[in-house]
Amino acid sequence: MLDNLDVLAGKVADLIISAQKVVVFTGAGISTESGIPDFRSPGGIWERFNPDDFTYAKFIDDPEVRRKHWQMLMDGIAREAKPNAAHYAVGELHKLGKLDCVVTQNVDNLHQKGGVPDSKVFELHGSMRWAVCLRCGERYPMEQVRIRLDAGEQTPDCTACHGVLKPDVIMFGEPLPELVLEEASYRATACDLLIVVGSSLVVYPAASVPARAVRARARLVIINLSPTPMDGQASVLIRAKAGETMSKVIQLVRQKIPRG
Repeated sequence: MLDNLDVLAGKVADLIISAQKVVVFTGAGISTESGIPDFRSPGGIWERFNPDDFTYAKFIDDPEVRRKHWQMLMDGIAREAKPNAAHYAVGELHKLGKLDCVVTQNVDNLHQKGGVPDSKVFELHGSMRWAVCLRCGERYPMEQVRIRLDAGEQTPDCTACHGVLKPDVIMFGEPLPELVLEEASYRATACDLLIVVGSSLVVYPAASVPARAVRARARLVIINLSPTPMDGQASVLIRAKAGETMSKVIQLVRQKIPRG
């Protein structure tokens, strides 16, 4: 007898096979199985750091806040995390020709490492692959900055002009990158299936992307351990871990997809 997850995964697989354009929208919950802590859950980052400290204005004005921010990012995000089964499953969707794009709230580069081309990944909150000088605009690979942090620097500055160096991620009080959000929104309105993986859908304006897809009459799948405000609009709702669920979905897609 099939268990409930098998049945639900089968429904998702059927939706993927029948869809023309599939958009995958991901949040922190897809990366927790790679060892990257999320922000809001028990034991998450906001239990160790005060979110009120992590605003763009405080980062600019207060060296101690900059030190805390670099510590949080290095401890929680920038180390060499590896893709998990869910990331590889999304990569398989690309290989199967079913993935239009990934829209992600994450900054960890794991979708690219999991097999999705960079051109198909829209990072709404920036990327930890780079740091940028706020004075002259010089960009540095994060690997270079990490070497300096590991050597004992607490608030690395720009080696060109000694301006403030900032991770190329969106902080509280900063707008999302306009062109990225516009393209992600367009892709959502043009898709016929949007799959949410590991997002609570409470952070805006990022969470407006799945809402746009639903308003454009796309089918919605939500795979998340906790409730979301859009659960009632989902064609399929799965309360299970991302890796296990997406692995089952891809296995079934491979079994069911018509062979050329």
